[in-house]
Amino acid sequence: MSEQPNGAPVAGAPAAPTQQPNTSAKAETIAKDVKPAAPAKGQPAKDKDDKKPADASAGEKKLTGAELKAKAKAEKAARRAQQKNTKEVAKAEAAVSSSPLQLGPAASEVKGKPKGKDAAAGAAGSRPVLAKAPPSSIITEQKIQIPECFSHLSMAKRIPMTQADKDVHPVVLALGQQMATFAIDESITRLRATLLAFKKVIQSYTTPPGHTLARHFTPHVLNPQIEYLTACRPMCFSMGNAIRWLKLQVSKIDMDATEEDAKRDLCHAIDTFVAERITVAEEVVTEAGAKSIQDGDVVLTYGRSTGVERALLLARASGTKFSVFVIDDPYEKPGQIMAKNLAAADIDVSYSGDLGGLVNHLKRANKVLVGAEAVFSNGALYARSGTCDIALAAQELNLGVVVLCQTINITERVATDSLTYNEIDPERCQAASFRLLYDTTPDKYLHLLITELGTVQPRSAPDLLRKLEEFN
Repeated sequence: MSEQPNGAPVAGAPAAPTQQPNTSAKAETIAKDVKPAAPAKGQPAKDKDDKKPADASAGEKKLTGAELKAKAKAEKAARRAQQKNTKEVAKAEAAVSSSPLQLGPAASEVKGKPKGKDAAAGAAGSRPVLAKAPPSSIITEQKIQIPECFSHLSMAKRIPMTQADKDVHPVVLALGQQMATFAIDESITRLRATLLAFKKVIQSYTTPPGHTLARHFTPHVLNPQIEYLTACRPMCFSMGNAIRWLKLQVSKIDMDATEEDAKRDLCHAIDTFVAERITVAEEVVTEAGAKSIQDGDVVLTYGRSTGVERALLLARASGTKFSVFVIDDPYEKPGQIMAKNLAAADIDVSYSGDLGGLVNHLKRANKVLVGAEAVFSNGALYARSGTCDIALAAQELNLGVVVLCQTINITERVATDSLTYNEIDPERCQAASFRLLYDTTPDKYLHLLITELGTVQPRSAPDLLRKLEEFN
């Protein structure tokens, strides 16, 4: 490409770039010389981040997905805490208003405001948390203070099943609740129910690997059942005798015997024990008691003893004509049932609700027939509280007191008063006073003791124990 002589570009060639003045350096020089204007007097200076509050307010109006989930979770926790507190306070108020004998939950169990995360959730929620119920509306359980001289005496108490040992069988759990509430009261009835419950325990037992039934069953299975029953209510003497017998049978099991054979032998031994020492013994004592009643007798009895009741009914069924005075326990009133049963069998019955007029009733009677909770080896009678009063009054009038008792109720222990062995009535126990369920009658106030092994003097109780040892 050639150029023209005057320097003009040739047609079709690109134009040369034109030179522009350098303005960037001048702009920098001017910027350095210009200073920011000072704020006016009384007007606050603007922050460099003056746009942040606007951004924050915009963020509150429009939350992200994670923030929405967190807020919903907090509101849900607040509602859950409110519902929980509402239920607990309602439960406490219902317990207070239901019955004066039924204690509601303690004040520490009724929660007001939730703690920790629940409190924060409640603050974030839209619904307020229910306030704590006033402490005056909650009845707290007061521990009854028993004088130290009577601290050795036990008292029945209802133990929650949740506090029982994990090894306690469900049948034993139910039995303990029945004993604690006196649904099962008499010693023979408690004994029969206990042995049948232990039979269920044996049938459901499985020997762990590496153990034998004779060595493992008693300490790890049988003892927890006994401890639970004893905690619900102190064992009667017949239960103690039967449990010692059962432990002896377990210790006699052959180490080489199979588990099925050992369990079968134990269950058979329990059935035999119940049949011989309870069922047959009841029949023999009932027949002997019925034969002691003659035509024209006026029999006085106290409270309700199933053995005495069966003897009176059998005597009437045999054709003997007699009349009965029922002196009842002034607290429990079990004699009402006995009086109704005797009257239904066409027996002339007179009923007295307490010991008032006892001497007048004894003057019209010629025989006193009572049942026994236990008989000590020194011949003393352990029976329902008030029996000793009747025996003392009967001796003053030269009336013989006849006791019906199976040998399973005879113990080798000795008692001379009512405070050595006894139970406290849980329904009538206060800090100032309490009532004993049983009393002890010395043998000198008793006439005869009728058992399945014969009719003997009360002092001959040790002879009966020796006979039982020979049989075993």
